[in-house]
Amino acid sequence: MPIDPPFPALDDVMLRIGEAGRRMTEIGASEGAAGNISVYIGWPLEVQPTFPLVEEIDLPVAAPALAGGVILVTGSGRRLREVYDHPTDNLGVVQINPDGTHARLYTAPTRLFTRLTSELNSHLAVHNDQVAATGTNYSSLVHAQPLHLTYLSHIPRYRDPVELNRRLFRWQPEMIMAFPQGVAVLPFIIPGSTELMIATVAALRNHRLVLWSKHGVMARSEVSVKRAADLIEYLETSARYEVLNLSAGEPADGLQPDEIRAIAHAIGVNQTLF
Repeated sequence: MPIDPPFPALDDVMLRIGEAGRRMTEIGASEGAAGNISVYIGWPLEVQPTFPLVEEIDLPVAAPALAGGVILVTGSGRRLREVYDHPTDNLGVVQINPDGTHARLYTAPTRLFTRLTSELNSHLAVHNDQVAATGTNYSSLVHAQPLHLTYLSHIPRYRDPVELNRRLFRWQPEMIMAFPQGVAVLPFIIPGSTELMIATVAALRNHRLVLWSKHGVMARSEVSVKRAADLIEYLETSARYEVLNLSAGEPADGLQPDEIRAIAHAIGVNQTLF
């Protein structure tokens, strides 16, 4: 559903990106320069006073549904924990041209990166797919590398979507509320590759989060970038429960399928997992 007026201004959008990035660091999901964030905005934003430097760029993938809109995105090699305090150092603003294949990149004189995130192709492709399908004027994506969840994806049985969802959804009642369709799981695919982009677009059409096995996750929200970060935090918390249980010899069985179904029924969630 599109965001209605009054529309958030540029400073507010940057603040929310910074808050999401800081939270990813706090939960151990963004070590060093790991992770990236992007937000698509479909309403007019005054960007040049804040980002006065302009250059023409070719997009790594066509994004015709985003034509005329802007994407705020983190630079390659930048630390998500630093976006909150220094947003103009770490963010670029991509104004999509009418042809959907070229753009103007706005940056600040204090810019600390030479190029945008290496996952830009996946960010663009997912935003384009979501906007084309729903007509939304807002789309946010967070890629992070939560410790416990990424660890579990190195164990073969957790790369099976049915097994992963069954094992992680049993630890918190909030899980079925946050992910009524469950989470998607991809095998290991080379980061930044076209193959990862294509698979991620398909996975996020019907899911709010996809696990990139042996790499991390990408979460989406059409409401708030902080909501996308929340999804990662929910799933990482359940992964911590799972790792604790494994370490203890698996004495706990967690919520049972009938209990999860009862939760969903009580709150009116149309879930498809249990």
